[in-house]
Amino acid sequence: MASDELASKLTRRLKIEEGAEEPVSLTGTQDGVGGRSEEEKPATANADSELGAKLLRRTDINDGVAEHQQPSKKVFNPYTEFKEFSRKQIKDMEKMFKQYDAGKDGFIDLMELKLMMEKLGAPQTHLGLKNMIKEVDEDFDGKLSFREFLLIFRKAAAGELPEDSGLHVLARLSEIDVSTEGVKGAKTFFEAKVHAITESNRLRQRSDRSKRRRRRKPRTKQRQSSLQRPQVCLQV
Repeated sequence: MASDELASKLTRRLKIEEGAEEPVSLTGTQDGVGGRSEEEKPATANADSELGAKLLRRTDINDGVAEHQQPSKKVFNPYTEFKEFSRKQIKDMEKMFKQYDAGKDGFIDLMELKLMMEKLGAPQTHLGLKNMIKEVDEDFDGKLSFREFLLIFRKAAAGELPEDSGLHVLARLSEIDVSTEGVKGAKTFFEAKVHAITESNRLRQRSDRSKRRRRRKPRTKQRQSSLQRPQVCLQV
């Protein structure tokens, strides 16, 4: 297995660095002959050591031996990072996120996601819930931060979620409009067009009624004049 071979190499690398094992030179990698020079070896060794340490820590986190640490980074601002959504949309998503963050720790874990999907009327299996988190879990901590929660709606708006996926169901049943600004603009445009057409039809109907009224008036006068003529004849 490739993973077993990689683990074996990393273990050997750590033993070499700790002095527990002597390095073995590879054929064809002597100075100036088909390989790296002595100046390049320390840098490469340091890079390998750093990579090995990261991979070993990841293994410890997956095995539950070590705890995940949030990487230090600038403060997350959803309004600048998720510009495709309006402030109202983000507020609605934040409200929903806090509603299901039962532990109030700023994350939705597996059990909280399970409760959310049940309340939305779309319960998922344990494996299905894990796959839902895995699809947007960028820091591999096994739970959803608010930023990762917003990624669900970004993927839904971009049409990147399969219709049978749990995340697609979550976005569809959340009752949050995840249309992008472009779609919202088109929606507003067509709504304005429909309003204009409706208003035009209403004005035309009023005009038609006015025309019909004007047509009735001459007939009324003509009828009155015809009724008056016999009276004049009787007086004569």
